[in-house]
Amino acid sequence: MSQGAKPELVSEPAPNELRDPFVRQELKRATIWLGLAGAIALAVLLVQPLLIIFGGLVFASMLDGGVRLLRRVLPIGRPWRLLIVVVLTVAFIVGVMYLTGAGITEQVQQLRSTLMTQATKLMDWASRIGIMPGKADLNGIAQQALGSFGKLTSYLGIAFGALASLVMVLVIGLFIAMEPRLYESGLQWLIPRDQRARFAGTIEQMATTMRRLLAGRLFGMALEGVMTGIALALAGVPMALVLGIITGILAFVPNIGAITSGVLMVAVGFSAGMHTGFWAIAIYVFIQTLDGYVVIPMVARRTVDLPPALTLSMQILAGTLFGVLGLTLADPLTAMIKVALERSSEAEGEDEAAVKA
Repeated sequence: MSQGAKPELVSEPAPNELRDPFVRQELKRATIWLGLAGAIALAVLLVQPLLIIFGGLVFASMLDGGVRLLRRVLPIGRPWRLLIVVVLTVAFIVGVMYLTGAGITEQVQQLRSTLMTQATKLMDWASRIGIMPGKADLNGIAQQALGSFGKLTSYLGIAFGALASLVMVLVIGLFIAMEPRLYESGLQWLIPRDQRARFAGTIEQMATTMRRLLAGRLFGMALEGVMTGIALALAGVPMALVLGIITGILAFVPNIGAITSGVLMVAVGFSAGMHTGFWAIAIYVFIQTLDGYVVIPMVARRTVDLPPALTLSMQILAGTLFGVLGLTLADPLTAMIKVALERSSEAEGEDEAAVKA
């Protein structure tokens, strides 16, 4: 370089300058991946509150279905119709408990005693064939387990947590059912204006699908509970009333509910004799077969047609990740995802058709 000559300057931007297209592109990619990772981490941390909120939406859909059904016969304001639905629901529950309270209480106590007796017999049999510890060892293990204050405290904490979650689901659902349009408008406000019409259509389709799904689920629960109670009573199985009610309630929980009610049914049946026990097994197999091959497909065709493999996979995944609450809400969540994907596919098809036109 000669003396007095100006030095040559590099014209390309430095790597740390945002003017470089390559830097901007890589920064955009990194931001997307970091945002996605943050969203996943936040969802994992908030999964329990999110499930409670979704449970509230499910309960609100139940109430909304009753309100819409009542509108056909009572042309009054929505708050009054909602109040009537809530009052009728509470009155029905209280009435059933009052009319059958004494019998149910006696049968529940008898059921508890029967299950303890059957469990003791099962453990004695297992001890005799050598697959479980002896009776003395079992008594010592039982006393040690019952005397563990830490486990008792843990169980009480789980029970209170489940009760608090249930209360929150009911409260959230009631508030949403009172003013659904208010919350829908709030969600639309978060969406860009040119996308609000499409978003409103998706929300409406989701709400309709949810109402149909839950109506079918409630119908199946009632039918399964009534058929089970009547069949057990005709077969002479003790505590047919309480077993029918338990079967109907547990039918809302996929897979686990049917297994639990079946175990209770068979245990009570064998407590009354070998013949009654086999009748209980036959009734359980018949009810579950009828429910799986007749009732559920019939309800699915009239409500929401979910592929069985997809439903079962979602139930396993949700139950493994989120426990009983996730398993209970697996079907509604699957239905909502299905509606969202279908609406997104329809929107893409409409956009492509508009571009070609």
